[in-house]
Amino acid sequence: MGKQHHKYRWLVFVSVLFTYLMMASQRTAPGLITDQLMKDFGVAASTIGLLTSVQFLVYTSLQIPMGILADRFGPNFFLIVGAALTGLGTIFYSLGTHEFVLFFSRLLIGIGDATIWVNMVLILAQWFQKKEFVRLIGFAGMTGSLGFLLATVPFATMILLFGWRITFFAAGILLCLCGVLLYAVLVKHPKRIFPEEPVAVTEEAQREKTAVLLRRICSNQQAWALFFCHFGVVGGYVGFISSWAVPYGLDMYGMTRSDASQLIMIGLIGALLGAPLTSGIASWLATIKKPYIVVHITVLLSWLTFLLCKGQPSFFLLVVLFFLIGFGYGASALTFAAVRQSFPLAESGLVSGFANTGGFLSAALLPMIFGYVLDITGRLEDGYFYGFIIPTIFSAIGLIGIICLREQRQKAENNSL
Repeated sequence: MGKQHHKYRWLVFVSVLFTYLMMASQRTAPGLITDQLMKDFGVAASTIGLLTSVQFLVYTSLQIPMGILADRFGPNFFLIVGAALTGLGTIFYSLGTHEFVLFFSRLLIGIGDATIWVNMVLILAQWFQKKEFVRLIGFAGMTGSLGFLLATVPFATMILLFGWRITFFAAGILLCLCGVLLYAVLVKHPKRIFPEEPVAVTEEAQREKTAVLLRRICSNQQAWALFFCHFGVVGGYVGFISSWAVPYGLDMYGMTRSDASQLIMIGLIGALLGAPLTSGIASWLATIKKPYIVVHITVLLSWLTFLLCKGQPSFFLLVVLFFLIGFGYGASALTFAAVRQSFPLAESGLVSGFANTGGFLSAALLPMIFGYVLDITGRLEDGYFYGFIIPTIFSAIGLIGIICLREQRQKAENNSL
């Protein structure tokens, strides 16, 4: 009995997704303690924005290299190491007494986080049949949003009860244990059940193939359309909630930390609904571009509403806006559906990494620029108002990207994974 028919594959599925859940939570959990870090370490808002951006910049820069390495050496090793690095980085973060330690720890977390998506997709592709994979990859995408959800009220409650240092230390230990679990599930135990399959691809040939694909992608208008499309819907949401959403609720609405994290949770609910709903609509209409254009317009109008309301909409409208922006982030899974539709399978991994780079480049830039804007404006109200110009511009770029996308129809075998 092969891997794709053995019941052991479900243990692999649960183990990998649980690790993704924990790693995804550490993308946004630091946003819960932004104000505390500024107070405890005596740093400015721009420093906190840069601290958040470091993780996303590292993640962004490693997406394409990680895809190349995973194809060449296999995904198991990198996912195990990534979980361990994320855990160690989180532990260092909890023990830090100087801002340098905070930067170093977020650097480690960024390196670890960069391993998860590409390697997780490859692992699931190895263990599941094509039809199963198509269904389960949706659950994998939703797991990231569940990780963000974990970093709202549950994490905020833990911080309230035990303090932020103990909470992050415990999360770091759990992530290190996830690395141990993955080694047992992906490496040690399968060797007793399944024979190893040799890979007969020379390193030189692989390098030549990668170079050709990279040149083709970087000169392809369709790939750049997907890059900017993902840039527009991911960065505003991920970049904002990872650093400034909680302080925004505290400063502009006088919320408690728990209330502000509940506000973020509204956006995460939107993200959880956005992925399956928009994918279903796109499948029903037999088009990706049309529903995705609607999503981009909705996100752009949502950020514009913050500007029209001078940075402080009514509470009811605020809830609606967070939901819509989160919904747009969930719908960003359509980017990778468009990748599969537009490119042959041999190139889809690198193109997915290229598109994902666009999304997290904007997530890296937004916290840093937003923090700088808060620092140079005298009043918080003005700072947040001008800060919202940034995600508005980003979402406009995303709309241009999806408009430029040429929807193509591939043969059935090219559309199946």
